[in-house]
Amino acid sequence: MESHFNSEYSSVEYLRAKAKSRMPGFAYDYLAAGCFSEVNLARNASDIRQVQLKPWYLRDFAGAEQTTELFGETYDAPFGVAPVGLQGLMWPKACQYLAQAAVDHNLPFTLSTVSTASIEEISEITQGRFWFQLYHPAEDDLRDKLLERAWAAGCRTLVILADTPTFAYRPKEIRNGLSIPPRMTPRNIVQMFRSPSWALGQLMAGKPEFETMKPYIPKGLNMKHLGLFMNKTFSGRLTETKIAHIREKWQGNLVVKGIVNADDGEIAVKHGLDGMIVSNHGGRQLDRGQSTLVPMYQLAPEFSSKLKVMIDGGMYSGADIAACLACGADFTFMGRTPMLGVCALGRYGGHHTFEMLKKQLQQVMEQVGCQKECDLPKHLIPTSVPA
Repeated sequence: MESHFNSEYSSVEYLRAKAKSRMPGFAYDYLAAGCFSEVNLARNASDIRQVQLKPWYLRDFAGAEQTTELFGETYDAPFGVAPVGLQGLMWPKACQYLAQAAVDHNLPFTLSTVSTASIEEISEITQGRFWFQLYHPAEDDLRDKLLERAWAAGCRTLVILADTPTFAYRPKEIRNGLSIPPRMTPRNIVQMFRSPSWALGQLMAGKPEFETMKPYIPKGLNMKHLGLFMNKTFSGRLTETKIAHIREKWQGNLVVKGIVNADDGEIAVKHGLDGMIVSNHGGRQLDRGQSTLVPMYQLAPEFSSKLKVMIDGGMYSGADIAACLACGADFTFMGRTPMLGVCALGRYGGHHTFEMLKKQLQQVMEQVGCQKECDLPKHLIPTSVPA
C-alpha cells in the first residue's frame, strides 16, 4: 500500500492546527467541543496521559506485533474508527474518506446512524466489513428497518448507544446554531466564506444530509422542522427491555457503547452481548462524569472473561492507545483523531493518521519491549492510573 504519511503533520497537535485553519469555526467547534465547560472532555485526555509504562531493556525481544483479533476478524492494529455524526458537515465526504482509509489499513470502521453517508454506500466502500452504530429510535418499526438494512449490507457488528439518553447542552453548538432546531447565523456565513477549501468541497460534494435516514424523512422540511423531526425520532432511551428485543433480532455481534459502571455491565452480560465500549460520548454529554479510562480500568478485570471490553474517548496518539491497552482494554476506538486528519489533509488524511498512529504505537511497544499488544498490561505501573 502506498504511504500517505506527511512528515509535516507528525502529531495530532499539528493536524489540529491545520484543520482549524481550514474549517469554518462552527464546523471545528462541532468536532472539537464538549458539553458545558468541557471538563469531562479535558479529563478524558488528562487521565490517559497520567498512565506510566515500565520498560524491559535486557530481556530477549523478537519485535513488536500490532495485529489484533476481534470477533473473529484479524485487524492490523488494536484501534478503529468510532461513530461520528454529521461528518460531512465538518469536512466534505469525510465519512467516505475514513471508510476507505480504514479498509486500506485493515481497521474497523463504525458508521453512525446520523452520518452523512448511507449504509449501502459504506458497505460498497468496505465490501461489507463495517460496524453500524444504532441511535435507538423511538419507534420499533424504524429500528427494525435499520437493522434489516445493515444486515443486508453485510454488517455483522452492531453497536447500540447507551450514553445519549438526552440531548446534551453544548454552549458552542447553541451559539453556532447547531442545536435542535438548527439555524443559520450571519457569523456562520462569514466563516464559510473565509474557508474556501471547505466551501468548494461542499459545493462539489453537495449539501451534507442524513443519508441513512433519508428514506424516512418527510420531503421538503426546512432546517427547523428537520431538526424537530430528528429530535422526535431519536428520543428513545436505551433500556434493558429494548436491549433484549435487539438481541433477539440481531444475529451478529452486539456491542453496547456507553457502559461506565458494573451494574450496566451485568445487564450487558445477562442479555448475551458480545462487547462493551466504555465511553462518555467524547465528553459531549455529562461534564461532571468520570473519564473513560477510570471505569474501564475498574471494569476490565471483572468483565473481560465474559465479553470484549473496549474504550473510546481521549486518545490522540499511539502512546494514548498503548496506555488504554495497558489498563486492560481489548481494543480502542477514536472519533476526533481520524476526523482531524481528514479535516487537515483531505482525502488521504485518514490514511496519514492511521499510519502515524501505527508508527507511534510501534515505537512505544518496541521501547518497552512488548511483543504483542495483549501483553501491554504487564508493563503497566498500577500506581500511575488515576483513581
